[in-house]
Amino acid sequence: MNDAAHDLHAPHFIGIGGAGMSGLAKILSVRGAKVSGSDAKESATVLALRALGAAVAVGHAAENVPDGASSIVVSSAIRADNPELAAARERGIPVVHRSDALAALMGGRRALAVAGTHGKTTTTSMLAVALGALGLDPSYAIGGDLDAPGSNAHHGTGEIFVAEADESDRSFHKYAPEVAIILNVELDHHANYASMDEIYESFETFVGRIQPGGTLVVSADHPGARELTSRVVGREDLNVVTVGAAEDATVRVLSVVPRGMTSQVTVELEGAELAFTVSVPGKHYAHNAVAALAAGIALGVPAEQLAEALGSYTGVRRRLQLKGEAAGVQVIDSYAHHPTEMSADLEAIRDAAAGRVLVLFQPHLFSRTQQLAEEMGRALALADASVVLDVYPAREDPIPGVSSELIIDAARRAGADVTAEHEFGAAPARLAGMAKTGDLVLTMGAGDVTNLGPAILEELAR
Repeated sequence: MNDAAHDLHAPHFIGIGGAGMSGLAKILSVRGAKVSGSDAKESATVLALRALGAAVAVGHAAENVPDGASSIVVSSAIRADNPELAAARERGIPVVHRSDALAALMGGRRALAVAGTHGKTTTTSMLAVALGALGLDPSYAIGGDLDAPGSNAHHGTGEIFVAEADESDRSFHKYAPEVAIILNVELDHHANYASMDEIYESFETFVGRIQPGGTLVVSADHPGARELTSRVVGREDLNVVTVGAAEDATVRVLSVVPRGMTSQVTVELEGAELAFTVSVPGKHYAHNAVAALAAGIALGVPAEQLAEALGSYTGVRRRLQLKGEAAGVQVIDSYAHHPTEMSADLEAIRDAAAGRVLVLFQPHLFSRTQQLAEEMGRALALADASVVLDVYPAREDPIPGVSSELIIDAARRAGADVTAEHEFGAAPARLAGMAKTGDLVLTMGAGDVTNLGPAILEELAR
């Protein structure tokens, strides 16, 4: 483990309930650290951490920081004026970024890092589940829960550590994986990246961190990924494996056949065909599974065994997760918040839906809405009808002139049936009133729209 590990015997996490932070807190708790933290509100994740022995306070206050804290762990979402962060600096307690803590936890393990603008959580989850099914008991840290609160991380007894590598704040530059996956490369996170050149430079730095003799698994289909590959392919101590439908792919996807909520995937691998089932719908999820297959093979896992084990992955919370069914209407939750993700999930659901596809969309971040409203509107045109909520600000302050109306106007220009709903609590009744037997309702976005699925089901049941 690197030097950062010496600060983690009694860490205090600010925002411990977050997807990335809670996973690290869980692993450290299992490893015997005296973990404490705080979060804005009670949650199932907070309860799960307390069950592991972590001391978690609700609300942020200087007195939450224990006298014996060895470090303060923060993510990029924590503002500089946070009272606990200010107290730590006054007391001289080291501040450790989440990415440094994760890098420390990966020390001494065979690290596999999954990067890309979209699909990281799903692909990391596929690998965690499949390697676990093969008895390899990997450690993992994922940006979402597999099936229950607290299942976003695991301290395993095996030698492999699978981690989601976040490019949003360049924190993935901290990792030195043996194998890295790059699924796609697009412009996003506009507060941190001003151009595609900056994005490419950032991903090139990440590739440069792969251990000598290690492997890069990268999409052969995505234009941004192909451009990145052309920039890094000359490195002599790097094995580059390309995956996708392109004819020049190292691992070529020959077919993806939808079968309801699953897909049958056939790939060509070293001159032989290999077929396996992916237990989630959509071409993009099938391609994620192929990237996971190639990465596992690079770590020495037998291809046929891994392909079969990938079929045991049945999804991650918020990634086309079925919330329930009432009055003949299915309600599914999607984390998609970038236009590419929105289009991919809508196309996948279209293949699986018997009736109409209705969307309740919540834009995420003012900066993203400002830059990508036109593309988001075109994506919503893939639905039969959509209702758009106000922008979920997350860590951002409002930007004058930027609202969900930009997306609604763009969607209407694209021919979409779309309406605005400014009252968050009124949305469930509106969607339930629109839906008919056989329809599918998709709650979509990275904010708290996920909480409305159960309320829509209640309204439908009435």
